[in-house]
Parts: sequence; C-alpha cells; structure tokens
Amino acid sequence: MNTKEQAIATMNDLGRRGVPFLFVMDYKMQTPTILPLTDVNASGILFEVNGVKNYTQPKSLQTPIFFEKYPISFAEYEAKFELVKRHIQEGNSFLVNLTQPTPIVTNLSLRNIFLQSKARYKLWWRDQFVCFSPEIFVQIRDGQIASFPMKGTIDAAIPNAEHLILADFKEKAEHNTIVDLIRNDLSMVAHNVRVERLRYVEQVRTSAKNLLQVSSKIIGDLDVNYRSNLGNLLFQLLPAGSITGAPKPKTLDIIQEAEGYDRGFYTGIFGLFDGANVDCGVLIRFIEQIENGLIYKSGGGITAFSKAEKEYQEMIDKVYLPMKVSYQLSEL
Repeated sequence: MNTKEQAIATMNDLGRRGVPFLFVMDYKMQTPTILPLTDVNASGILFEVNGVKNYTQPKSLQTPIFFEKYPISFAEYEAKFELVKRHIQEGNSFLVNLTQPTPIVTNLSLRNIFLQSKARYKLWWRDQFVCFSPEIFVQIRDGQIASFPMKGTIDAAIPNAEHLILADFKEKAEHNTIVDLIRNDLSMVAHNVRVERLRYVEQVRTSAKNLLQVSSKIIGDLDVNYRSNLGNLLFQLLPAGSITGAPKPKTLDIIQEAEGYDRGFYTGIFGLFDGANVDCGVLIRFIEQIENGLIYKSGGGITAFSKAEKEYQEMIDKVYLPMKVSYQLSEL
C-alpha cells in the first residue's frame, strides 16, 4: 500500500511509460494500492474487469448455498435517515448517500463468492473482502473519458417497473443531481463534457430477485498527455460522486456523522490500466471479513423527497449474492 502522493506519482510514471497496472483505492484514499500487472498474481489478489481476469473460472458449486442477512432495525435506520433529512432541509446538501453494514451468514468463503459470482467488476482481496460490482466509475479510451452513474433501483418483478422508476419524481431528482455532479467533476479533468445518454435502464440479476437500475452516460475529451497524469486525474475525481452526494465536500461530513462506521474500501474504486486505456468500477456490492464474521455494506441516495421505509428496503435489497441461494432475513 502507498500514501496518496506515492500512488499518484506511481500511476503517472506507469501511465507515461505505458506499463499496465491494477489500482485499488479505499473510500478515504488513505491506503491506495498500485501494482504492475506482472506483480498481481504474486500478491494474493484476484480480479475481473469487464472480462479481463487473472483466474480460471471453476465449475459451479453443486452444494446448496445459504445466505442469511441481519440488517439493523428500521428504528435504528430511521434515526440516521432523519439526521440526514435535517441536513438536507437546512440546505447543507441536496443528496446524501447513506450506507450501513449488515451482518450476514453464508456457507461460502469470500473466495468462493468471488469465483461463483458474475459481475462487470470483481475483486477478491486476500480474504479480507470481496466485491462484485455492476457500476462503472470511469472508462478512458482513445483520449475520451466517460462516467456512468447509477441512481435509482426497483424490483424488476413489479408490474410496469421500468415506467415507474423513470416516472418517479424523487428518483428523477436524485439521478439528475448525480448527473450534474459527475458532469462538474469531469469538467475538472476534461473539456467538452456532455451527457450522451440520460436515464437509461439496465437489469441487474441477483439470486433473490432481478433489479432495474437507472444509469446515464457522461463523456469528455482529455488532453493529449493524459497518460502522464493518470494519478492526478483519477484522484481528482475521488471519492466517487454516485456514492457520496452533492455538494460533495459538505456531504462527506454529513456521511461521517450519520453512518457511524468506517466504509474502508467500500465505495472506493478499482480497475486496470492496460497500457493505453483505463477501465474501473466502484467498490459496491461489497462483503468484508471482520473479527466477528462477515458484513455486507449497502445503501442508497437520500433526498428531500425520500421516504425512510423505501430507502430501508432498498438497503436490504442490495444485500445479495449474484447466484442461486436460499435466503433468510432476520433483524438483529
């Protein structure tokens, strides 16, 4: 692991020389890791980034898989939710991403979860955590940077679900706020920034249910020497707007006050530089090994129009494994 300054310098150097590398950043950017791809296999890390991976896909497990989740009570969540709503009503933020850890029990190891799951971005970190994320942070190809914020989730089994999520006033306001934030963020590192696609729907398959999630695509053009400044460029965009809120600086303080736990690597980013282009995802759909067992970190965006019951359910719905399992839901 490196300091932020060391990580920036290393990424700039490797980018300038066209040396492929893996990068992993925690939420607070305190313990980033930058590894040339030639060193990754010896590091005890497994990854997959849009089909590029350093492991062999095993056969599916034949034994039944169970998965129990024990979210905090609604009363506990509601107290944190109301604190966030007060800050929003006082004008301190427009959108706050509120997350919480949920203890889980499963008969799978973190490594098995990694190997059996399917996702756009997957990371197994030395049996400390596993991530199977659907969300792109940024992609850089041929001098153009693109971001794809995901905001808005609904159970795909609900009748007319796509129309409902796109017509929902709260969800639209939340999504547009994040699009505006990401557009402003990209404008710090790129020019001619524009929204190429606004609020399109993608399906995310889970073991319990299928979800619809709303995304947008925002793009901008980079300077010709961007590879020599990859570290500066990426760190300037962190932490990711989709998992913090707007305005970002004050919202970070609200998150710290409301959540009451350490996100760690959850809601950080990881990805690959292949010698020419960058592809990286947000570290969500995240399970961590702690002293007393496993916790699954999840949450969602809170606006002035949010309802506590709905946000609480969304937090629980996002606690899943992307494979066929038997579920049990209990309160602590």
